[in-house]
Amino acid sequence: MIKTKGRILFLLMICFLLIGTSAVHAKGQNTKSKKEEATTIGNVTDISADGNTYIFSAGKTKVRVVFYEHDMFRIQMAPDGKFTDPTKGKIVLKDDLPSIKTQWDDAGDYYKISSKHVVLRVYKHPMRFALYKDDNKTLIWKETKGLTWTDDKTVQTLSRGGKEQFFGGGMQNGRFSHRGEKINISTSYNWNNGGHPNPSPFYMSTKGYGVFRNTFASGTYSFNDPVKASENEKRFDAYYFYGPSLKDILDGYTELTGRPFMPPIYGLELGDSDCYNEDGETTTDALKIADGYKKHDFPAGWMLVNDGYGCGYENLEKAGKELRDRHIQLGLWTEDGLKNGKWEVQKAGVRVRKLDVAWVGPGYEFAFDAAKSAFDNIEANSNSRGFVWMVEGWAGTQRHAVMWTGDQTGSWDNIRFTIPTIAGSGLSGMAYTASDVDGIFGGSPETYVRDLQWKTLTPVLMTMSGWAPKDKQPWVYGEPYTSINRKYLDLHERLLPYIYSYADIAHETGVPPVRSLVLEYPNDPNTWDDTTKYEFMLGESFLVAPVYKDSKERNGIYLPKGTWVDYWNGKVYKGPRLINNYSAPLDKLPLFVKAGAIVPMRAPNTNDYDRAQQRPLTLDLYPQGNSDFSLYMDDGVTREYKEGASAKQHIKMSAPKKGRGNVKITVGALKGKFAGKPEHRGYELTLHTGKKPANVAMGKGEKLKQYKSRDAFDKADNGWFYDKHDRGGIVHVKTTPMSVDKPFTITLHGTSSIGGKEADPAALTRLQAPDKLTPAKPAEVKATFLNGSDADMKNVDLSLDLPDGWSVQPKTDTNFKKVKNGQKVTAVFTVTAPDETKEGIYSIIARADFKQRGREYSASEIDDTYVINPYKIPQSQMTASATSEQTGSDPASHAIDGDPNTMWHTDWSGSDHLPQSITVDLGGTYNINEIKYLPRQSGTNGIITKYKLYVSTDGKNFREVSSGTWDNDKKEKGATFNAIDASYIKLEAIEGVNGFASAAEINVFKTKK
Repeated sequence: MIKTKGRILFLLMICFLLIGTSAVHAKGQNTKSKKEEATTIGNVTDISADGNTYIFSAGKTKVRVVFYEHDMFRIQMAPDGKFTDPTKGKIVLKDDLPSIKTQWDDAGDYYKISSKHVVLRVYKHPMRFALYKDDNKTLIWKETKGLTWTDDKTVQTLSRGGKEQFFGGGMQNGRFSHRGEKINISTSYNWNNGGHPNPSPFYMSTKGYGVFRNTFASGTYSFNDPVKASENEKRFDAYYFYGPSLKDILDGYTELTGRPFMPPIYGLELGDSDCYNEDGETTTDALKIADGYKKHDFPAGWMLVNDGYGCGYENLEKAGKELRDRHIQLGLWTEDGLKNGKWEVQKAGVRVRKLDVAWVGPGYEFAFDAAKSAFDNIEANSNSRGFVWMVEGWAGTQRHAVMWTGDQTGSWDNIRFTIPTIAGSGLSGMAYTASDVDGIFGGSPETYVRDLQWKTLTPVLMTMSGWAPKDKQPWVYGEPYTSINRKYLDLHERLLPYIYSYADIAHETGVPPVRSLVLEYPNDPNTWDDTTKYEFMLGESFLVAPVYKDSKERNGIYLPKGTWVDYWNGKVYKGPRLINNYSAPLDKLPLFVKAGAIVPMRAPNTNDYDRAQQRPLTLDLYPQGNSDFSLYMDDGVTREYKEGASAKQHIKMSAPKKGRGNVKITVGALKGKFAGKPEHRGYELTLHTGKKPANVAMGKGEKLKQYKSRDAFDKADNGWFYDKHDRGGIVHVKTTPMSVDKPFTITLHGTSSIGGKEADPAALTRLQAPDKLTPAKPAEVKATFLNGSDADMKNVDLSLDLPDGWSVQPKTDTNFKKVKNGQKVTAVFTVTAPDETKEGIYSIIARADFKQRGREYSASEIDDTYVINPYKIPQSQMTASATSEQTGSDPASHAIDGDPNTMWHTDWSGSDHLPQSITVDLGGTYNINEIKYLPRQSGTNGIITKYKLYVSTDGKNFREVSSGTWDNDKKEKGATFNAIDASYIKLEAIEGVNGFASAAEINVFKTKK
């Protein structure tokens, strides 16, 4: 049901909020009308040492270096010699670490501070820092310029390695890696691609280090050469971590700023939100939706019953009790704080909070404190764990909240850019991040299914109804969509023992459950860049490659080195390789399991946690080599785990690395105690193997009974059954319930490692093509082939598949008689698009055909290039200004940034009445005769429906060249006029939707000769 009252109030409130917070933020940053001269730190004039604390002077400026661990230290700089900490110790949770021993020496040009793992050089003339490994030869990072400051900004400038990649910055929408990019560490109300709704002043590098700036000030990190990291304050305060692995860096960072919270088990189930207290409804009407989940056989863990501005609630105690009777926890959206917080938790049973921008919109310290207070409110008034969702999080917020992307529109593009958003956030220690399933606006049956699919392979997910033409419960669109959604939510529910165990790992180490591939494969450069931008790992075992286009196929799935199994059909792949044309009808999410995986799962059809603990545990096993897994369990709800009330069960598997042999599974005792721990438990094992075992034994020789049919096996208490038709071959093994305090083993004699068809050899073809091509202008394209298998490949032939009419000429040899294992070969081509090629995106395919062991194979990569219109003036050289703009979120510059998902918008308050104009400096003088205007692509406010267009050569004297009306839709519109020289164009909005003006993109075209 679509409600309106609270939604309209929301739009009004958000306008005033954004205006207000923008003004507050500006006051806090001390902006100046004239550019201030920056000061760079001078020569070292003095040094003093006290244990692991060193103070260096450069005139009145002082720098303090403190080593807390052998791989963690802090550098503070005070231009006036007085060290301060405006964070008041809120972010850094633990710096009272055990004392370590360091040494310092005068090395001539620099002072040398040595720990067991690193050497910090402090150069004297001028003062600059450089970090080396303990050999004092291997560089980790170095300043190319001393620390620099003005009254409102401090900058550190570092050299950049030749292939060095950077990660972090918190939630950066649409991005997970940042080399060559600039990211903003500031409050953002842009929930779409390019926004940064939960920033963090932290980053880490493939050179093996991480940096956390201890501040609540906004900043900008530019990862060009040199790297420049700035914060808007006149002080410098940074903690440095040496890994060298990225996981080690996250461990150090979250040890300092706080581990991710341990979620309650219901927090890992689907959440539902809407306002049930307006337009004739009351809060208890939420129970109808709760009953809908049961009726349609969907799991759900919690519900927000008042999600909407001005919604409020009534009969909350009744609603809470009735929801808990349905195994669903009560949650509240919080508009303006916790004025009734104690009663809501103690009496009504509230166990979930969601904080929206009306409360936390100012961001920084304000939002940080709000998240903590909401989290503490639950824990102070109950024995439950805090569970909070918020936007505008910061460094340290990982210990209190799920950080969510804000209000988005369901679309294919939203799915696309959200994948790296969620995976990339984990690279800042944000273990739990999410966006609403299919957004809160828009959406469709197909985008809902595709978005839900991949989000069920993440720990936390939520739907939010009341804003779109259709509500967002998973049954709303009917069949076949309902059944597909149920399939994936059931999979998520069954995977909770696996996910919960990784929640424990996150709580102990800071390493998130959802992982960019670089965390698991840091030495594979293909995981550093866009090759793996649209896929991720869930834990160490699952590789997820979501479908983000309206397509039944998925291209560009990268599998790192190793053996991988298609979860749905058991087909085996050898990596490294790229998979193209993967068949992915609407009900199929591309999902792969790493060989050696041990995946604990709930028994089928078990949606209640207490009951799941008592039912048999499924172990889904993919035998290859030696592997292990630690299953974590506790009561799932209370904070007793902090006092040691938990248990772990170690599971080991040994199998042949390839081919035939025995497979042995050792299930250890469930060590530990907690309320609800089962005394006895049965086990069901599914082992993916290509060969039926001769027999299956338990312990030292007790042979289990073999059953000839699945039906007979299902009826039996124990035994085994081999199904050769199930996903390449699966051995099903069942035990009777047994004491969880005793270990046991199961051995499959005469079987093999993972089954399925013989895998194609590991072969990786890469394509290197220009991002942009000009018609009729030749461009160089490279195709590279890597033999990743264990045998030679013969007659390797590299070629390109191009769009019709394009020409290609090889510049080097393209055929290679033999490519040895581990060898890489490259062919170079010249490609030309015809002169008449229209502007747009075109696909190029690099293909390698080869033979191995007498069989023929091929491997390919598909990449897109953009053919430009040579008459379009590059936006990169333009600048823009406007008579009115929404500062911060929708400035004039967004109209020329090349991103249709951002926009220029006039001031949201509506006080700047039309007409209003945007002026574009073309960056030169051109003879032009056309402009194109792309309206905003989300929402409708500000779509220009009546306009005037002016041009100028000096930016002062403008001449009108066109006027007219445009349709009120989101299609690109244009204006043509007589050819004229111009250095500036000015688009004046005479009329626009609801009295505003906006533009997603403005392009200007030279006159064709």
